[in-house]
Amino acid sequence: MTTPWGELELSRFPVDPRDRLRAWDASDEYLLRHLAEQATDLSGTVVVVGDRWGALATALAAHRPTQITDSFLGQEATRLNLARAGAEPGTVRLLTTQDPPPERVDVLLVRVPKSLALLEDQLLRLAPAVHAGTVVVGTGMVKEIHTSTLALFERILGPTRTSLAERKARLILCAPDPSLRRPENPWPYRYTLPGGVGPVSGRTVVNHAGVFCADRLDIGTRFLLRHLPDAGDARRVVDLGCGNGVVGTAMGLAHPEAEVLFTDESFQAVASAEATYKANEVPGHAEFRVGDGLSGVPAGSVDLVLNNPPFHSHQATTDATAWRMFSGARRALRPGGALWVIGNRHLGYHVKLRRLFGNSQLVASDPKFVLLRAVKR
Repeated sequence: MTTPWGELELSRFPVDPRDRLRAWDASDEYLLRHLAEQATDLSGTVVVVGDRWGALATALAAHRPTQITDSFLGQEATRLNLARAGAEPGTVRLLTTQDPPPERVDVLLVRVPKSLALLEDQLLRLAPAVHAGTVVVGTGMVKEIHTSTLALFERILGPTRTSLAERKARLILCAPDPSLRRPENPWPYRYTLPGGVGPVSGRTVVNHAGVFCADRLDIGTRFLLRHLPDAGDARRVVDLGCGNGVVGTAMGLAHPEAEVLFTDESFQAVASAEATYKANEVPGHAEFRVGDGLSGVPAGSVDLVLNNPPFHSHQATTDATAWRMFSGARRALRPGGALWVIGNRHLGYHVKLRRLFGNSQLVASDPKFVLLRAVKR
């Protein structure tokens, strides 16, 4: 990536030489160029929110910024890119969206997230630290910035305008107004599940901002819950890519003797899963882990894995995440253990499962979804 301060070699995480997706885009370059052209004073507290793969934090490392991210993978990429750039450990303060934000912010840089809810939550959490002299600049590709995006900045921080587009990227320029009466933060959000979805029928769901399907049960998960597997004598069950934890909570209710591991790369998701599990007073034991799929889980240590894999990485459509999840599940499963996958029919997950496991059984289907089962031999 070319910056006003030199060239940077950046990568996503985990590093895959076959991955053609870059760790930055034109909006990152536009923001950095704007800071240099405006001779922005970066001597105070610089906070970078939503920095997807650490491009902004790495470019600004000399100014000791604080990065706030919801992504474990993004945070690991930042560590890797900082080390590659020769930054000393601790140069950039790495926070998650679940950590208390800094008490004062002099420069606030926002990489607009895909989720408007996550943007709302983060702006509301940071607003008390913003003062009249704070420089606030958001950035994103044109297709990511909508009227609703600008309205959030205006409603929470102050008067907002946009820049001209350059290379399909745009900046959001906001002048903070400390006298603004801000709304209360509505996150996390709670709702009650409908009937007909197995053990969690009528139960409570807790969603932190940015987690998939914040106010309703998505149809894929609903389909899986209606065909929930019998865990039998399974001792350890995994809700892989747990989101708000509905599936793992259902398994915990149905099989209180089994330990349930909830894992996701989103800090918001794992916090939601833990809150959902606790809100329903599930008997038994659970573990909540933020990480890269099942990395770090001992091989042959789990009996059953349930997975509804994402097929997007930010704006890009990719099967790389699903492939890593399936590969990690095969490694973590004991012989005879099974991976259950719910997915859109057109994604062809049965082909990948057959390549990895040597088998794939159709458990249930409808015009949109297929539920597949693969057994580790």
